[in-house]
Amino acid sequence: MFPVNCYVLWDDTLEAAVIDPGCFYEEEKQALKNFIIKNELNVKHLLNTHLHLDHIFGNAFMVKEFGLPIEANKADEFWIDEAPKQSRMFGFQWNEIPAPIGHYLHDGDIITFGNTTLEAIHVPGHSPGSLVYYSAEDHCMFSGDVLFQGSIGRADLTGGNFDELKEHICSRLFVLPNETIVYPGHGAPTTIGIEKAENPFFR
Repeated sequence: MFPVNCYVLWDDTLEAAVIDPGCFYEEEKQALKNFIIKNELNVKHLLNTHLHLDHIFGNAFMVKEFGLPIEANKADEFWIDEAPKQSRMFGFQWNEIPAPIGHYLHDGDIITFGNTTLEAIHVPGHSPGSLVYYSAEDHCMFSGDVLFQGSIGRADLTGGNFDELKEHICSRLFVLPNETIVYPGHGAPTTIGIEKAENPFFR
């Protein structure tokens, strides 16, 4: 329904984190579960970049299957209650009760699993609580709907702010090394260097 990128991260310890389990259909949920089981991963974190409904479809399933709290920024918490109305806005009915946030993440928080470290970077504008998860050691970030290949997130939904989004991308993301790989919530990966040079929103 929405081509959302769900990311499963792990290292040689087999400890793992799942980012944005946007699984709507049962076969998608089972595919994610089976991938985790097949690779013998020990999921330590269920992370949301933000709480728009397409990124949270699979949250309740993952909580049930793996017994871990959803981790996200409190500023997006209102979107959980808004999810049924938002689904109707997109022309369908989502009757499931979304999982609540179980652990609040803030700007600068460090998430660890195995030998891997992610830093939560608060980049509001697409949504008030949008977080980017950055790994300095692995030279990559998971940008949710903040930054895309050749584009940026929409800012016309509740709590969005176009100028704020552009300002924070410049001040918080474009200061990172050019070789940093950007894994977005939708579409193909890119790099910070490419987006600084070519993204039409910053020319």
